[in-house]
Amino acid sequence: MQELEIIHYPNLKTVLMVEEVLKRAHRPITREGLKMKLPTKVMHQTLNIILKYLEDSGKIIDGRKGILWIYNPSPKLDKAIKEGMEL
Repeated sequence: MQELEIIHYPNLKTVLMVEEVLKRAHRPITREGLKMKLPTKVMHQTLNIILKYLEDSGKIIDGRKGILWIYNPSPKLDKAIKEGMEL
């Protein structure tokens, strides 16, 4: 697989802006839908870098139907997962 040269890295403000839109979406959202909901324009490559980072950090799922925020920082949920039994 060939590595693409990254022309523009996102700044923290842009990452937080994308996170906020994804958190508020209650259904999967497409990349184009996400671009339309963002308050400022974001380059396509920059958005892809942000989405890759969020997916790698376990905050989103990027599936066939779109992108969905899945991160839940609840200590109770974390404890239940750690103490739960695997079936």
